[in-house]
Amino acid sequence: MHFLVTEWDQVVDAWQLTTWDAYRDVARLGRKTRLPEAERQTLWSIFERVRSGLKSRQMITHAELFTTLATVIAKKKAVLFDFAVVDEAQDIGIGHLRFLAALGGSRPNALFFAGDLGQRIFQQPFSWKSLGVDIRGRSRTLRVNYRTSHQIRTQADRLLGPTVSDVDGITEDRSDTISVFNGPPPTIRTLPSEAEEIEVVGKWLVEQAKTGVVPHEIGVFVRSAAQLPRAQSAVTAAGLASRVLDDNVETASGQVSIATMHLAKGLEFRAVVVMACDDEVIPLQERIETVGEDADLREVYDTERHLLYVACTRARDHLLVTGVDPVSEFLDDFGAGGLSPVEPKRG
Repeated sequence: MHFLVTEWDQVVDAWQLTTWDAYRDVARLGRKTRLPEAERQTLWSIFERVRSGLKSRQMITHAELFTTLATVIAKKKAVLFDFAVVDEAQDIGIGHLRFLAALGGSRPNALFFAGDLGQRIFQQPFSWKSLGVDIRGRSRTLRVNYRTSHQIRTQADRLLGPTVSDVDGITEDRSDTISVFNGPPPTIRTLPSEAEEIEVVGKWLVEQAKTGVVPHEIGVFVRSAAQLPRAQSAVTAAGLASRVLDDNVETASGQVSIATMHLAKGLEFRAVVVMACDDEVIPLQERIETVGEDADLREVYDTERHLLYVACTRARDHLLVTGVDPVSEFLDDFGAGGLSPVEPKRG
């Protein structure tokens, strides 16, 4: 079932394939499982029923919405905006890029993208060049980090390695990035039980408050909603008020922000706790069990690493990372000074 859903999301719907011939011939970039033609025909019969069901209900997907807008704009050849600035560009999808390419209309310098390949946690791999946005020779890596201390940034960078590349061969070399200020090194704690983890985190939060860090300057992140109660218990143990962030990501004065790692992007706090970094929590065992081939498994591991990286780099000055023994194998990389040579495991 997982394979079927992702094949729809990442291939059929993403590329807006409307015929059997289009699906048969599409380059399934990022989809490592090989499909004989007979199996593709069976899948296509299912996807046709999905498409028919959406049409009968007068519903469309986000990918269809943006693809349709792109087609309309391209036909009218209208200049809706002189320029478009796109942030978090590493996570835009195929339909989004088609829409943005139509807005740009092949005009020089009409589109400006800002992003970080190291923070890619949503997007399946695809070629920007194939959709009319070619940034080869026109991209530049920013080297100065103004948000995160040298100590936190250099340790978090161990999760990713020195370079990160995309499908079109654009490579970010992270080895010479610098931060403009220093701070204490991150603290990594492995605890024997959830109760002791909650106690340790609560005491750490109390110490932060004593040094003048106010509640809304603190963020606590966990991998998934299942671990949110652990975070809430730790904040309660510290005697602090908290707010669990939803998709609106609205922080509140006087309250510690608690959220899953997927909601961490774009946020910044003086002090951050990344909790519940247990084995089978990150990387999430449920994701590992759904993949069929080793190449797909590597993609799961990469995006899970990026999630942890994003959560840790929300910290400006102070970072605590905790887990219950046995902890995530990622913590070995985070704390040991280099990426582990061990191959991904299925458990």
